[in-house]
Amino acid sequence: MAGEKRAGKRRKPRRLWLKITLSVLLVLVLGVGIYAYSIYDNAKGAVNEQMHQKVTAIDEKVGKQKIEEKESLNILLLGVDKRGSDGGRSDALMVLSLDQKNEKMQLVSIPRDTRTMIVGKGFEDKINHAYAFGGTDMSISTVEDLLDIELDYYVEMNMEGLADLIDSLGEITVQNEIDWIDEGFYQEGYHYAEGELTMDGAQTMGFVRMRHKDPQGDFGRTERQRKVIGAIIDKGASVASVGKINSVIDVLGNNMATNMDFDDMKDLLLNYANVRRNSSNYMLQGSGTTIDGIYYYQVPDEELAKVHEMIAEMDS
Repeated sequence: MAGEKRAGKRRKPRRLWLKITLSVLLVLVLGVGIYAYSIYDNAKGAVNEQMHQKVTAIDEKVGKQKIEEKESLNILLLGVDKRGSDGGRSDALMVLSLDQKNEKMQLVSIPRDTRTMIVGKGFEDKINHAYAFGGTDMSISTVEDLLDIELDYYVEMNMEGLADLIDSLGEITVQNEIDWIDEGFYQEGYHYAEGELTMDGAQTMGFVRMRHKDPQGDFGRTERQRKVIGAIIDKGASVASVGKINSVIDVLGNNMATNMDFDDMKDLLLNYANVRRNSSNYMLQGSGTTIDGIYYYQVPDEELAKVHEMIAEMDS
């Protein structure tokens, strides 16, 4: 009997530690669950209440059906320069095509000075003026008309919020082709050295805005914009710290607009993540011309047909 009692006494500490361990694990699991739910709830609220903005130029039902069936998608990326009460202009226009079945992603840039018919106005002008004339809807319709494609979604980012987004993610890395020093546009004295370059938000703004020191002018700037977009996509997909998620959501909520709702974004992240395995970039090829004293970028019909086929092939 005494031996049994002693044995019972020896087991009590083990049971006590087991209970403590289980209690700690339960608290941790509950804490992580509550935190994860708060992030999820914050993200859902930010997307659906702040970012989600419908447009008449796109039928959202078509895009939702394509996502559900994992079909290829065409997304218009608009980098908009808005300052104060200014309505703004589209500083960057890109068509992002996602091919889930073949695990491919393609980013086609449209130079902002491209001369084209402005849908809804009935005259030709620089494509970036479509946003100034009729906002997102007119930009969507004009790009669809130019490339003879159907857009499923759009994502509009205020370029003034780009610095905050990158700082929330924690710097990005790009390959820089030319060497120059910022003379005060964003960070005076910063050296953009040739080669691999790691930048914070302010440095990135100088990187994408500079064109006068680039031998390729606006074309070089468009190329740098594509690199930054790619770096942001890569960084956003590999953010290690969940502590950054809420700050990223807050920045996007204040600076981004899209016709995607939260469920669309969630399905894209879950079902289209593999497209990053094979990515390609392209810019519309043309030549500069002056009409009535105004500079335009003229893209020949053969080039437009070529780009149309490039995008159409992603749908096949």
